[in-house]
Amino acid sequence: MGLLLTEDEKMLQESAAGFFADKAPVSQIRALRDDRDATGYSKELWLEMSEMGFTGVLVDAENGGFDMGFMAAGLIAEQMGKNLSASPFLSSSVLAATALKMAGDKQAAKLLPEIVSGKMVMALAVDEGGKHNPDAIQMTASPSGNGFKLNGKKSMVVDGHMADQIIVVAQTDDGLTLFVVPTDAKGLDTERTIMVDSRNAARMVFEDVEVTGEQVLGEVGKGADILNTVLNAGRAVLAAEMLGAASQVFQTTNDYLKERKQFGKIIGEFQALQHRMAHLYCELELARTSVLTALTALDKNPKSAGPFVSMAKAKLGSVAKLAALESVQLHGGMGMTDELDIGLYLKRIRVAQELLGDADYHIAQITK
Repeated sequence: MGLLLTEDEKMLQESAAGFFADKAPVSQIRALRDDRDATGYSKELWLEMSEMGFTGVLVDAENGGFDMGFMAAGLIAEQMGKNLSASPFLSSSVLAATALKMAGDKQAAKLLPEIVSGKMVMALAVDEGGKHNPDAIQMTASPSGNGFKLNGKKSMVVDGHMADQIIVVAQTDDGLTLFVVPTDAKGLDTERTIMVDSRNAARMVFEDVEVTGEQVLGEVGKGADILNTVLNAGRAVLAAEMLGAASQVFQTTNDYLKERKQFGKIIGEFQALQHRMAHLYCELELARTSVLTALTALDKNPKSAGPFVSMAKAKLGSVAKLAALESVQLHGGMGMTDELDIGLYLKRIRVAQELLGDADYHIAQITK
């Protein structure tokens, strides 16, 4: 993603590369996993990310951010993917920040500076089943006094167990509506779930959770337009993260093939393995172009970026998975052991390809 970047973006890319390699290498996610850390990420790292300005790349200067755009968010996510760095960046600085910024109301003015400072973590509660399907939202928001009562269930709420506030998507009589709900609200039951990649999501059950009209994000019944852009922002940033993970897996495998000997020869000299690596390299370059295109489209016009984002998410879902599986095979038996990091990359890629829609989902969006 070094092509067509501004000088500021290049500086950000270099800064993020050094920061995550030093402060949040793969050893950190191993430690979090082995300790079964209740948070699922380092709070100290999150505050340091705030100090670096990473938490505010999608927030305007008026609210304490830098407003560098989605390309900047993707550059940060790519470096996080290379190091498997765990943080609430996707949930809070991308999904929640985009929703608040688009709404542009009193809640945005109150909450965006808190996100930038790293003092508040927010999450998005949209999906309700085993698969991503924002068109099948059944949670209801029924009129009650000067507000609403929320009833229903949400699944795969990334970082939901540690969030201070949740942006909840529900059906009202007028259409989809977004609400900002504190996680300690009466009637809200939250269950932490540890995903296969050792990150955390939450299952949430809402039983007559009362919200006021002031907790509506944007306008009643007009949440679909905000949600569409929010989801596309998350999908593009996830694609960038998978690109980083896949690129690192490729580099690790390529280095191994140059060192490992079999039958008295460096195995990287075997033509069959060269063909497989060449194919993977070409796929990664195509994937890189699709991510760059999606992030550029979001920065130019979020409303028309959908097809480019779906293309990137679908492409990275398949290419990143291919990179990880090829790495496991080319490392032989060792590739299956916990001694190597490959399995950690494979697990993160598996989760990321499912979040906010897998390849099948996004291919279907493109062909509608």
